[in-house]
Amino acid sequence: MINRKPLLAIWIALVASLGTGLADSMSAPAIQGTASVIDGDTIEIHGERIRLDAIDAPESSQLCIDAAGKRYRCGQKSAFALADMIGRSVVSCQPKGRDRYKRVIAICFKGPINLNAWIVSQGWAVAFRKYGIDYIAQEDEARLARRGIWVGSFEMPWDWRARKQ
Repeated sequence: MINRKPLLAIWIALVASLGTGLADSMSAPAIQGTASVIDGDTIEIHGERIRLDAIDAPESSQLCIDAAGKRYRCGQKSAFALADMIGRSVVSCQPKGRDRYKRVIAICFKGPINLNAWIVSQGWAVAFRKYGIDYIAQEDEARLARRGIWVGSFEMPWDWRARKQ
C-alpha cells in the first residue's frame, strides 16, 4: 500500500508556491492620468489619493527656517515643487498597497522620472526610513548640496506631526 501523506504534502507545497507566483504576477495595475498635487508626498489621479512610497514631505502648514534665519512654509514649497515638476503630464503609479487612511501607496513616474526619488533629490522630502530605504542616497545628495529644506533647518515631518497631535 502506498503512503499518500508525503505525496499530499508535496502537492500542497506545489499548489502553495504556484499560488504565490500567480499572486506576484497579478500585481495591481498601474494608475495613470493627470495628477493633482495634494502635498509634497501625496497626489490624486482619477479621484484616487496616492501616497508616494518611502518618502515624507513637510506638512502643508509646517514652517522651516531658511538660510537667512527666516521662517517659511516649507510644506507649501514642497507641494509647489512637485506640482511644477508634474505640470499637466501623465503620471503613472505602481501601487504597493494601502495605508491606514486607505490611500494607495505607490512609486510614481512622469515618463522615466521616478517622482519619489526626484522630490527627495530636490530636498523637498526626506527618505522615510520607517517604510523603506530606497531614497537615502537622494536624501544624502540633497543634504550635501543644501537643496530645498536642507538649505536651513527643519523638523522631520514625522516629528512635527507627532508634536502637533
